[in-house]
Amino acid sequence: MSIAEKIYIFVFLLQGVYCTRFNVSLPEKIEALSGSCVIINCTFEIDKQYDQYLTESDATGLWLKDKMYAIDNQVFNSRDPKPGHFSGNITGKLHEKNCTTIFYDVSSNHSGVYYFRIMSGRLKYTYGQPFSTIDVIKSPPKPRVYVAQDQEEVLEGSSVSLRCSAETLCSSPPATLTWSSTPRIPLSESSRLQELISDLNFTATHREHGVTFTCTITYQLQDKNKTAQDSITVHVQYAPKISSSSSCSRTNVTVCFCEADGNPSPELEWHLSGRPVTNSSNTFISEERLSSTGLRSSITLHQSLTHTSTLQCVSNNTRGTARKLLQLPSSLARLNFSQLFGVAVVALVVVFLCTVTCICVRWSTKLQAQNEAAGTYASLQLSAPPSEYETLNIKRGDTQ
Repeated sequence: MSIAEKIYIFVFLLQGVYCTRFNVSLPEKIEALSGSCVIINCTFEIDKQYDQYLTESDATGLWLKDKMYAIDNQVFNSRDPKPGHFSGNITGKLHEKNCTTIFYDVSSNHSGVYYFRIMSGRLKYTYGQPFSTIDVIKSPPKPRVYVAQDQEEVLEGSSVSLRCSAETLCSSPPATLTWSSTPRIPLSESSRLQELISDLNFTATHREHGVTFTCTITYQLQDKNKTAQDSITVHVQYAPKISSSSSCSRTNVTVCFCEADGNPSPELEWHLSGRPVTNSSNTFISEERLSSTGLRSSITLHQSLTHTSTLQCVSNNTRGTARKLLQLPSSLARLNFSQLFGVAVVALVVVFLCTVTCICVRWSTKLQAQNEAAGTYASLQLSAPPSEYETLNIKRGDTQ
């Protein structure tokens, strides 16, 4: 350290002792997104004897980086920007002791410690304590997503509010928060955006169980957009729901299956004509776990069923019970295809034979009637008296 620097530090320390009215208020640490901007909130106080020199026309604000006693470390001058200085602007009014400053096009060069210096007429003072440290980051901080009501369990039918909050960093235009979900479902129109706090409200149904909701913060920069995300997966508890595809069929035996979905995972039971059914020589029951919430059960009935037999699938968990009455195959439906085909062929043969028999009988009757009519006519011809002409001929013959 040179003698000049030591003298400068000594003078600064003397200022701290004898000029206790010089104070500055700065944030201790600031995060800035690379490619965006950074704001240093700043206010200061001076000794009353210098108030007369602090005027709007003369007041000049300077920022020194890394070393507060080296004027060569100037990185910003509100009235006299120099090559290599940071692009920025003092947004506060210096004559009102507001030194809030914004730097644009932030890069890694902006990382470091900053000291503020005020100059106006005879007023020249560099504030050494406290100072601000700017930390330049390449990616924005992640937002935080959580259930606003701090619910341990989300029940179907209850109102749910997911909240996304994000740290505010300087950007132009300001950062935005957006919601998405996997798998994709329509999101409620009640979501709102206010001061980088976004609430997504909806009524929980079984369709939201296992859905991952993602909140994304987006910074629109000149070269590209930068984003960060946080997600939460919603777990909804709901009563069992039996699939409409549950049904019965029959080949040689009656086979029925039932699918149910619920959270917590449901159980399945079979009731035949109102009585619970278990595995036996006449029935065989099997189960298959489809997912963490889904269960499939099948039952094979070897016993004969009457037209009054009923079969019911019953599913239950801690949230409720669901029942579905399955349609058992009718007597005709229990016949397999080959049996139905055989019955149809026999029926057709019987109809054909009956038709042929009827036709034959009708023709036989008709022929018999015609034959009887012809015989009667012949008898009448043989027994009829001679005609008048014939009689005359006979007489003439006799005359000759």
